[in-house]
Amino acid sequence: MKKTLLSSLTALLALATPLAAQAGTITVKGSDTMVILVQRWAEEFMKKNPGTKVQVTGGGSGTGLSALQNGTTDIAMSSREMKEAEQEKLRARFSTTGVEIPVAKDGVTFYVNDTNPVTSLTVDQLKGIYLGDTTNWKDVGGPAATIVLYSRENSSGTYSFVKDNVLGGDDYASNAQTLPGTAAVVNAVAKEKNGIGYGGAAYAKGVKELKIKKGSEEFAPTADNVKSGKYPLSRNLFFYLRNKPSGEAKAFIDFTLSPEGQAVVTKVGYFPVK
Repeated sequence: MKKTLLSSLTALLALATPLAAQAGTITVKGSDTMVILVQRWAEEFMKKNPGTKVQVTGGGSGTGLSALQNGTTDIAMSSREMKEAEQEKLRARFSTTGVEIPVAKDGVTFYVNDTNPVTSLTVDQLKGIYLGDTTNWKDVGGPAATIVLYSRENSSGTYSFVKDNVLGGDDYASNAQTLPGTAAVVNAVAKEKNGIGYGGAAYAKGVKELKIKKGSEEFAPTADNVKSGKYPLSRNLFFYLRNKPSGEAKAFIDFTLSPEGQAVVTKVGYFPVK
C-alpha cells in the first residue's frame, strides 16, 4: 500500500514539474520566423557552454506562447506582442504577466516570383490583394494574370501582424492558401509565377522582395529603413518568459544580446536590436 502511494506521489510530482524545468536544458518554442535565428544562437551558445542543451522548436508564435502558459517551455519566441488574453492566462496559472525581451528586428516582407515585373506596392494595394478586392496583377502594374495568394496559419505571429497592420484587422480572402511555415511560402512563390506571399526578411531567397511605396518614395526592408522606421512593416522579434530570467536561461539571453549574438542576427538576415 505504501509503495502504491509513493508511486502515485512520484507520478503527480512528475506531472507538476514542467518539462521546461529540467536542469541543463533550456527549451525555446514558438515563432517559425525566429527558428532559423534562434537555432544559430543555440549552436553558438552550446559551443561555449557544452554542459547546457538548448532545444529549439517552431510551431508559430501562438503555439510558443501557449507553451509558456502551460509551463512546457522556458522561453517563447514570438514575432508579435503578447495579447492581453494570453497575459491573463499566464497570470491565472503563474501569477505573472510575463517578461518581454526584444532580441532582434525584422521587416515583414512581401515576396513575388522573380519573373514578376512588379517591384513595389503600397500598403493599401497589399490590403486590396489580401482582402480579395484586387484579383489580377494588371490592376497593380503587372501582367494580365490572376493573383495567387499564399498566407500563414493563424497560429503564426506574422499572420497576426499582417492582419493587424496591412488588413486593418479584417479577414484574409477565402482563397488565400495557408501554408505551415515561411519557408513553404517562399518555396510556393518561387514556383508559382503569379504568386505572392509574406514572411520575415531573412527568408527572401530565390524570390523577389517587394518594396513598399509611401507617396513618391519606395522603401526596401533594409537595416537602415527598418531601424529608422521608414519601412512601414518593421517589427521587433521577442523572447517571452514567465519571470525575470536567471541561471542558464539568463546566460543564453545575455549571449543573444551581446555583440557576438547580435552579429549572428545580421548573418541570418534580420537586424540587430542593439
